[in-house]
Amino acid sequence: MCGIVGYIGKREKREFLLDGLRELEYRGYDSAGIAVLHQNEINYFKAGGKLDNLIEKTKDFRSIGFGLGIAHTRWATHGKPTEINAHPHWGEFSFVIHNGIIENYMEIKKELQSEGVVFLSQTDSEVIVHLFEKFISQNLTPQIAFEKTVQSLKGAFAVLLISKVASETIFFAKNAVPLILGKSSIDEIFFGSSDAPLIGFADEVTYLEDGTYGWANKEEIQIYKGSQKLKPVFKPLNTSKIYAQKDGFRFFMEKEIYEQSAVASETLMGRIKDDKVFLEELNGYDFNDIDEIKICACGTSYHAALTSSYLFERLAKIRCSVEIASEFRYKEPLLDKKTLFLVISQSGETADTLEALKMAKRAGLKTLSICNVDNSSIVRLSDATILTRAGIEKGVASTKAFATQVLSLWLLALHVAKFNNNISDEKCTSEIKAIRGIPAVLKVDEEIHEKLHRLSKRYLHGHGFFFIGRDIFFPLALEGALKLKEISYLHAEGYPAGEMKHGPIALADSTLFTVALMPQNMLYDKTKSNVEELSARDATILAISPKEFVLADDFIKTQPYEHPMSEFFEMMVITQLLALEISIRLGNDVDMPRNLAKSVTVE
Repeated sequence: MCGIVGYIGKREKREFLLDGLRELEYRGYDSAGIAVLHQNEINYFKAGGKLDNLIEKTKDFRSIGFGLGIAHTRWATHGKPTEINAHPHWGEFSFVIHNGIIENYMEIKKELQSEGVVFLSQTDSEVIVHLFEKFISQNLTPQIAFEKTVQSLKGAFAVLLISKVASETIFFAKNAVPLILGKSSIDEIFFGSSDAPLIGFADEVTYLEDGTYGWANKEEIQIYKGSQKLKPVFKPLNTSKIYAQKDGFRFFMEKEIYEQSAVASETLMGRIKDDKVFLEELNGYDFNDIDEIKICACGTSYHAALTSSYLFERLAKIRCSVEIASEFRYKEPLLDKKTLFLVISQSGETADTLEALKMAKRAGLKTLSICNVDNSSIVRLSDATILTRAGIEKGVASTKAFATQVLSLWLLALHVAKFNNNISDEKCTSEIKAIRGIPAVLKVDEEIHEKLHRLSKRYLHGHGFFFIGRDIFFPLALEGALKLKEISYLHAEGYPAGEMKHGPIALADSTLFTVALMPQNMLYDKTKSNVEELSARDATILAISPKEFVLADDFIKTQPYEHPMSEFFEMMVITQLLALEISIRLGNDVDMPRNLAKSVTVE
């Protein structure tokens, strides 16, 4: 997730901006840059890689006296993580930084190019500065020009823009991406994509609403929503930097569970247009000679792969098999060139998955990856990549990475289905309607979270957990069990609900906890029968379902969604929160569980 810092005042701009970016490193990035407007001159610096590269580039730069500056760390979405694609982007006399995704950037870009504008980068962000300067060329005031620019943009964005035509002003806009405005007692103004860069500098902050825009200088702060002028409400700023990085949550994992709604929006941004899936990354990617998909992954990514195997066969009508990468490497697999080899990795550096990909490449298979880190080893090696856009995930136990992997795979299944004409227009429209609703599904229900907090005290002892489900809810059961054992250190297993009577039910007694995933839209009666068998053996049942289940010892009521994937994502959040609350009660380090690493780069 990109980071933004902005400043107006007499402080040394370089030092403040770079320190602010340092506070945002936890968000993840692949390049960084700053621009400083001082005495009507703009100095800018950009560097790929780590922030230290930018610090080295700017070591001889100083800006004494009143001025303003903007700074950015970029997580690539459009265009490779190169210096030219790093922010800020510039026009003839203005610079812009931007977080988020401009959905209609191609339309704006083509129009501007037809008018003679030359673009330097591959990013969607660059259209903002050129659009602003186009409106300035029409003799509009900078304020009106910026207002018209913002009104032209569709998508999610946090924007800071500076220009020589208003040399003491920072223009800003916010929609569906965080942006905070702060001020100090000595007439300084600050901007940040989180609290962290502002702590120790700003005395008060206001958290900008979606759909707002405005401008700030030493004389005034103006904020608008549509044509309505708003009066900002400032509140004192918390003084803990770690608290700020966690946005007030107890652990990064908890914060990342709550972030899933926002990152799902980013995953979908620009990829659904006019009720059609649009995967720009797969332009020119031919599925005509593909009659099977083989997926390789590890851990949580393996569970995302299993989920998608149901979707590929159900929606795209194409055979799909899933392999654990560490097993695939040594089984002397038979590989056919009509097989699409798909790998999934959060980091893009997972050793076993990378080696499996190399095997597929040597065998001449067409390859595709689902990954969160652009320019990683797996991304570089794959023929094409769909980036999940989850942003950095600090909690070792994956949450939002899993959610965005499944969402990306669902989009891919629909893309393949449409490419091969294996799905009707009506079915595709129905699927896309459900996909559009997933960000709302992923919003955490505070009442359910509180109930899970209270229930968790009953699940601290016993001889283990069964997580059970059918169809797509079987891999979700596997993932729920993995989350629990990763951070609580309690024994947990995921099973297909129908497998209970084939052996595992021998473990059933009052100290065996069963978490039953019971969606109304996917084999409810069959699953209910399996849970009843466990209840009859005195197992303790925690049922998660939109339908009341009288035999449950504990019950979490979910929403009655029409689509099973909507139920999937709601139940995913509930199992994540259950694991979180049990682990917290046990006094464990939720973010850094013992014996685990975030990126597994060895066998």
